[in-house]
Amino acid sequence: MKQFLTGIILIFVIQINAQDYNETLNAIRASEANAALQQMMSSQNANTGNYDVKYHRLELNVDPSVAEISGDITTYFEAKEAMTDITFDLADNMTVSQVLQRGNSLSFVQNTDDELVITLPVTQVQGVLDSLTVSYSGNPVSSGFGSFEQTTHGDDDDPIIWTLSEPYGAKGWWPCKQDLIDKIDSIDVYLTTPDLSPLDKNYVSVSNGLEQSQIISGTQKTTHFKHGHPIPAYLIAIAVTNYDVYSHEVPNNGSPFDIVNYVYPEDVVTAQASTGITVDIMNLFTDLFEEYPFADEKYGHAQFGWGGGMEHTTVSFMGSFSRALIAHELAHQWFGNKITCGSWKDIWLNEGFATYLAGLVIEDLDGEGSFKTWRQQTTANITSQPDGAVYLTDQDTTSVNRIFSSRLSYSKGAMVLHMLRRKLGDTDFYQGLKDYLDTPALAFDYAKTQDFIDVMELSTGQNLDEFFNDWLYNQGYPSYNVNWNQDGNQLQLMVSQTQSDASVSFFEANVPIRILGTLGESLDVVLDNTSNNEQFVETIDFTIQEVLIDPDYHLISKNNAATLSTSDFDFNSEINVYPNPTTAIINIIKPEYIEVETIKIYNSLGQLLLQQDWATEVDLKTLASGILFVQIQTNDKIINKRIIKN
Repeated sequence: MKQFLTGIILIFVIQINAQDYNETLNAIRASEANAALQQMMSSQNANTGNYDVKYHRLELNVDPSVAEISGDITTYFEAKEAMTDITFDLADNMTVSQVLQRGNSLSFVQNTDDELVITLPVTQVQGVLDSLTVSYSGNPVSSGFGSFEQTTHGDDDDPIIWTLSEPYGAKGWWPCKQDLIDKIDSIDVYLTTPDLSPLDKNYVSVSNGLEQSQIISGTQKTTHFKHGHPIPAYLIAIAVTNYDVYSHEVPNNGSPFDIVNYVYPEDVVTAQASTGITVDIMNLFTDLFEEYPFADEKYGHAQFGWGGGMEHTTVSFMGSFSRALIAHELAHQWFGNKITCGSWKDIWLNEGFATYLAGLVIEDLDGEGSFKTWRQQTTANITSQPDGAVYLTDQDTTSVNRIFSSRLSYSKGAMVLHMLRRKLGDTDFYQGLKDYLDTPALAFDYAKTQDFIDVMELSTGQNLDEFFNDWLYNQGYPSYNVNWNQDGNQLQLMVSQTQSDASVSFFEANVPIRILGTLGESLDVVLDNTSNNEQFVETIDFTIQEVLIDPDYHLISKNNAATLSTSDFDFNSEINVYPNPTTAIINIIKPEYIEVETIKIYNSLGQLLLQQDWATEVDLKTLASGILFVQIQTNDKIINKRIIKN
C-alpha cells in the first residue's frame, strides 16, 4: 500500500455562500487542523504492519443509556510475512474475554501500549488468509473528537451513543487495525440494542452501508448493516438513539438510491427543510464527475452530539444541516473516501478538491455572480501573503497549521483546479477528473499528486508540467501590467509581469482581458502569455475607453494595472498578418532586420495546432474554423496576432 495520512472533514457549521466564504473556510480549517493535531500526536502501530485486513464482522451490543459496549469482532486477515502472532489495536481499559479460531481458544495478552497480542497456533505463511474472533467488553474512553460518547439530547434527555473515531479513536471501542494505509475490503455490522428507550421510544441504529434487516427478539433488536467497499477503520461508525428517519430519493439515471436522514425528533422539521438540497448537490457531483461511489448502498446523515461533521463512508455524522456542511461532507465521499490523499504533502487532493466542489455548488445553485465573488474572496485569501506553495515540503509536514493552511491547501488548491479547468476547457477538465476517479490503481485506494497529474496528462494529451510546477509546486503569484494603445481598429497590448516569490521566474498563463468602449461596448479576449513584455494585437471595431485585467477573477494574481501607452509599439506594428479573416492562406510581412525563428498556430484553448520555420505564407486550410492565434518567435521576443479563420 502507498503511505498516506488523510485529512478528515470535521467542520463547524456555518452556512456557506460567497459573502461569508472566508469565515467559513477558516472554521473548516481550524476544525480539521485540531483533528490532525490529535492524529499527529499519535502514532501508527508498527506491530500491525505484518498483515492485511480483508474483512471485519462487528457484532456489537450497546444500550444508549449506558456507557458500555460488548461484542464479538471477527477479522479475516492475510499474512504479509510469516506470522507467529497477530496484534490488534485496543485500549487497555477494554477487557478481552476470549479469542477463538475455528472453535479453538487462542492465547492472548493485553498490554499498556493499547495492544491485544494473540498467539497463533501455527506459523501463518505469507499470502495465507485466515480468521479469528475476539470477544470483549468495557466502558470506552474517548481518545479523540468523541471516539465513543454516551450522552443525551432533547428536552426529555433521550439517551444517545455515537462514535467518531478520527484519528485513532477506533481502538477505544473495538479491536481493530488503525494503520491508515490498510483499507478493509468489506464489513458487516450487527448492532444489538434495546428495542425501546426508558421512555418507551423506539431506538434506531445507524452504521455504514446498506441496512439489511432488523430482527426483534424479546426486548432486544439487532440491526444488520453491510458495506462492500474498501474502508479504513476510522471511517467505521455507529450511532443509536430515538431517531426519526426519512429519506430523499436520488434518481441516479434509473438506478435510484436513498439519502437516509437520521434526525432527533425535536429537530426533524428544520432538518427536513434543509436536507433536500442534498439531492441537488448529489446530482451536480454525479453529472460533473461520476456516479456516487456507494450508490449500490446509500448516502445518509446522522445527527450526533458534536458541533461539526464527520464524513463516515455512506453516512456523514452531522451536528447541523447547513448547505456548507452538506456539500463539504458529500464532496469527500469522492475526494477523500473513494480516493484518499497519499500523504500530508498531498493534502490538497482532499481539501483543495472539497473547497472547489463547494465553489461549484455556489456556481450551480447561486449563479455566476456569486461564484465570481467566491473566486474574488478565494484569490484575496491566497494573495494576502506573497509566498507559499500548495504542495508541502518534508519540513512543512511537521506543522499541522501549515498542512491545514486555509490559504494554501484549501484556497490555492481550489483555485489551481479552477485555473486548470480554464486552461483545459470544461470538457477535458471534467473528463480528466472522471478518469482520475476511475483509474483502477487509485479507485478506493490512495493517490499522490503525481498520480493525479499523470492521469490528467494522459486524459487530455497535454503536457502540464509547466502549469503544475508554477502553480502547485512553487510559490507566489504574478502581478500584471498591461500597456495598451489603439491605432484605428488595432489594439496593441504589451503584457509585463512581476512575481511575488523568486521560486517562479515567470507564470505562463491565459490572461483574461476585458476591453470596454466609450459607448458601452465590451469585448473579452484571452491572451496566451508565455513570456515577459509579450506583445499582442487585437482587432477592435469601437473606440476603447478602458482595458481591464482578469475582471472576473479567474487567475491567482494581485495588483494588476492596465495603462494607456503614449506611443505605438513599433516592433509589433511592423509585423503584419493578412488577410484577416482568412479562409486558408495567411501572409506575413516583416522588416528585414527582424529575424523570425518559428511560427506557431494555437486555437482559443491554447492548444498548438501547427508549427513551422519562418515563411511568408502559412497554409491554414486543414485547421478548423474559429479564432486562431499566430505566435511569431524572434530571437528575443514573441509577437502574437489574433486572426479569424472562416
